[in-house]
Amino acid sequence: MLIITVPAAELWDEIHEEFIYTKEQTLQLEHSLVSLSKWESKWNKAFLGRQEKTEEEILDYVRCMTLTQNVDPKVYTRLSADNYSQINAYIEAPMTATFFYDDKQSKRSRETVTSELIYYWMISYNIPVEFQKWHLNRLLTLIRVCNVKNSPPNKTSKRELMSRNTALNAARRKRLNSKG
Repeated sequence: MLIITVPAAELWDEIHEEFIYTKEQTLQLEHSLVSLSKWESKWNKAFLGRQEKTEEEILDYVRCMTLTQNVDPKVYTRLSADNYSQINAYIEAPMTATFFYDDKQSKRSRETVTSELIYYWMISYNIPVEFQKWHLNRLLTLIRVCNVKNSPPNKTSKRELMSRNTALNAARRKRLNSKG
């Protein structure tokens, strides 16, 4: 969960010709499958797709992420650049210590990932529905772990194994400034 503070502001109301003073607002945000589902049901397109999002769509995703109750909708228009950088850093964070060795031969699926597809993966791997509230990157990592553990072992040739070990050893030597 991310907690951000939207700063107080002094605004000018042109209609009534007076200053409006707004209070500081604290928001609790959660980048989860629930947030993703809310957003996709409203916009009818994949959030995780390659398609660019408008400012309105991005702002609405922040609304969908919000756990804080009874937030004035005008608060979202006052999000600062710092608030957006915190939100982006939170969304992009892996939220796990799990590391995958990416095999160059593995093919990336061109399938568009939607909330329904993620729910399907959860059902097929018997992942409890409560995990829909986990940080989305952590949930996707768990699904990937389930996929790897349920796949037959990958046969690696001796040449590939030796090449990979040589590269790992070279990287370690470089990192540790060592010759052997």
